Amino acid sequence: MSYLDTLNFNADGLIPAIAQDHKTGRILMMAWQNREALAMTVQTGQAVYFSRSRGKLWHKGETSGHTQIVHEIRTDCDRDVIVLIITQIGGIACHTGRTSCFFEKLDVASLDWVAVDKVIIDPSQIYGDTVKVDAPHTSIKPDNGKVISELDRILDERKTADKDSSYVASLYHKGLNKILEKVGEETTEAIISAKELQLVRATGDNDEHTKADVIYEVADMWFHSLVALHQLGLSGDDVLTELARRFGLSGIDEKNARTPKG
Repeated sequence: MSYLDTLNFNADGLIPAIAQDHKTGRILMMAWQNREALAMTVQTGQAVYFSRSRGKLWHKGETSGHTQIVHEIRTDCDRDVIVLIITQIGGIACHTGRTSCFFEKLDVASLDWVAVDKVIIDPSQIYGDTVKVDAPHTSIKPDNGKVISELDRILDERKTADKDSSYVASLYHKGLNKILEKVGEETTEAIISAKELQLVRATGDNDEHTKADVIYEVADMWFHSLVALHQLGLSGDDVLTELARRFGLSGIDEKNARTPKG
């Protein structure tokens, strides 16, 4: 019998996973794992969770570079909770730029939650302007006009980073073929999600969740395309410049004016 078969996942096939600092013992965050996420955590030695909002696996630090190295995995007496004893790369587990997601304490006098931990790094410096922080008392309004330029900046920085420090750095280390493979995978997933949305709308069902899937998958496709551009010494800004050039041009005329290949 597999170790996974002895755990008590809930009705959705999930189990809460608590990340605890292996030196200080401090609780850093809580997320969910399914069987695949836990199996990948065991296999890779890095924390992998399951995102309920996105409905897919989530490798902690894949965007921020703040991965979690797993030293030990424990469960409780009921086998319905997982504890990951980890080293938090970068010292930041929370998307608000703090060490721990548990940064608020109840003030028993005012019966209000008070933030007691400082922000180590402004989240906009970690994620660019694409991040929206949902924690109480903290918000960052995304500026969509700066998203590409911020991603260009971050992707350039990752090119010189250690391959084990972030997901993007690991892609650069694996080379262009691996990056293009990811572009292909994400493009296929975007196509599938778009067809699913078409089907959902045809049946008259609520399409909110499926719309979110399409947006998420297209974002993945764009992101990995940007990584490929940077691997080739290009950037997202180069693509924006080309799109700007096409404004005011007939799409048919522009296509006919292209020099035939070969």
